[in-house]
Amino acid sequence: MNAGDRVRVERAGQTYEGVLLPSTTPEHLVVKLEGGYNVGIDRSDADVDVLESDVYDVEDGDAEAESEVEFDEDLPTISLISTGGTIASTVDYRTGAVTAQFDAEDVLRAVPDLAGLANYRGRVVANILSENMTPDVWQELAGVVAEEIEQGADGVVVMHGTDTMQFTASALAFMLDTPVPIVFTGSQRSADRPSSDNVMNAVCAVEAAKSDCAEVLVCMHEDESDEDCALHRGTRVRKNHTSRRDAFETVGRKPLGRVDYDERAVTFRREHAERDDSEARRASETSSGEQPGDAELAVSDDLNPDVALVKFTPGTDEAVLDLAAEKDGIVIEGTGLGHVHSDWIDRIDEITDAGTPVVMTSQCLDGRVCDRVYDTGRDLLDAGVIEGEDVLPGTAKVKLMWALANSQNIAETMRTPIAGEITDRSVPWK
Repeated sequence: MNAGDRVRVERAGQTYEGVLLPSTTPEHLVVKLEGGYNVGIDRSDADVDVLESDVYDVEDGDAEAESEVEFDEDLPTISLISTGGTIASTVDYRTGAVTAQFDAEDVLRAVPDLAGLANYRGRVVANILSENMTPDVWQELAGVVAEEIEQGADGVVVMHGTDTMQFTASALAFMLDTPVPIVFTGSQRSADRPSSDNVMNAVCAVEAAKSDCAEVLVCMHEDESDEDCALHRGTRVRKNHTSRRDAFETVGRKPLGRVDYDERAVTFRREHAERDDSEARRASETSSGEQPGDAELAVSDDLNPDVALVKFTPGTDEAVLDLAAEKDGIVIEGTGLGHVHSDWIDRIDEITDAGTPVVMTSQCLDGRVCDRVYDTGRDLLDAGVIEGEDVLPGTAKVKLMWALANSQNIAETMRTPIAGEITDRSVPWK
């Protein structure tokens, strides 16, 4: 029995059939199943039948081998920052599981297509599941990104789990004025699957990080094909599917641009020639005329994480506001134009009178809040609610965290575009 043989393994009442892969320990078998997944099996009490010998030529890789990242003075320098996730993962042959890799050498080993596109530096901020991301990690990440830019990085790629990537991208968009692209990317499907998107997303993210769009972007598959990645503004993007490779969409606009994977070409859309948030504190799009290096790096990384996001649905008791009232800020995800049951209004009035800002957003996927149309909305305004314009609810929560720590006038800040999170008007974009 050798690596490359097709085998059938039976253990503890389970049967596994596939190609035997190398293992770093004698105690485990690693089998690549027909569906592309790898499984690690304890050899003890396992019955193995060789169905066919030498089906594939599988080399035993040297787990201790080191790779070097060579410096080319003609190439830009891109900082690769890992927070966890599967984007740069490889298979652990001890168990067959997918494990995250960290430094620049590991990333290049996992995604060799990146070689020759840029010079790379690698940093590790965290090794956590995306759902375990916290505001204090956002702050640490902002500091590391700033350090990399100060040390001469021409662009930054942040490798992040997809489930909460939109929140982290929003946080960095508020915390950093950046003279270079900061590009988030991830992988919907792990490296051991034939349909994995990790290579294409990583390559396109590096190309975007070499561009002249100096702001926070999210780079993921534009559709289910392997042709283009879309470039989404970090404050306007939302994950809209649990597992599709094109899960991320820009809400309220088309994406800022795209990266052609085969051509390694980055283009930005003409409709973004006129900025939709002219009052923003930065003018960072390619079409604005500001090039990487023109703007100065500025860091405002103070956050107050004590913010609740409350979703209203029919039948929700206003008592849910009692717990939220203990927070320093509240974002409500209301219905339609920004409504809640009339029974909520008196409690909201009490909360705002006590000095806690309450921001109203909409659970609709497009459009903006307008509490001046119906009586409920007008009553909410009288109760002190701040209209959230067309800010996405998750982005509004992150922005309120930032505003509480950096602004003296919360209402004005929440109504003012800071990082492209508010558009000037809501128009059809599909």
